[in-house]
Amino acid sequence: MTTIAVVRKGHYAAIAADTLTKWGSGKESAAYVANNDKFVKIGRSYLAASGSATFKIIMQDYFSRPRVHARFDDPLKIFRTWQSFHVVLKREYFLIAGTDKDDSLESTRFDVLLANPRGIFGIGSHRTVQEYVKFYAIGSGTDFALSALYAAYDDPRHDALQLAQLAVEAAAEFDDATGLPVSAHRVRLVKP
Repeated sequence: MTTIAVVRKGHYAAIAADTLTKWGSGKESAAYVANNDKFVKIGRSYLAASGSATFKIIMQDYFSRPRVHARFDDPLKIFRTWQSFHVVLKREYFLIAGTDKDDSLESTRFDVLLANPRGIFGIGSHRTVQEYVKFYAIGSGTDFALSALYAAYDDPRHDALQLAQLAVEAAAEFDDATGLPVSAHRVRLVKP
């Protein structure tokens, strides 16, 4: 699986992810995979998905199309962008948009965190969009990453980038589906 963390602190937002790919019980580490970075850069936004590694390639392909006008400025614009993306996921990328009997909506089958000059956001598999004030994490190492962020966030020695990296490093220490090295990006926040 993976671990991804986003942090907002001071004048910066940061996002970090591990570089391990897992297929069942097999592991493909950064030492063996050249394209191990889990980020997709769209304009000034960095996105990373938790789920099948194929979703990174799908996002790269879809969001590079000239007629796709993605907006990641606030939760409503992100939701509208993701609604349009979901339609194409089913039609062109053959997403099996199954639902559990308790689901109210179809699932895209993956979660995403993103960081950009407007802040840090999460997109759930049912297209729920959250804007986070401090930090968040997704993936198999979520509990470890969130615990590390909770413990270290208020320490003035750590900036947003260091905290995001620390979260993924903590997950890699304890979660067998998270692996080093950590890849990370930082962006300066703009005033609303």
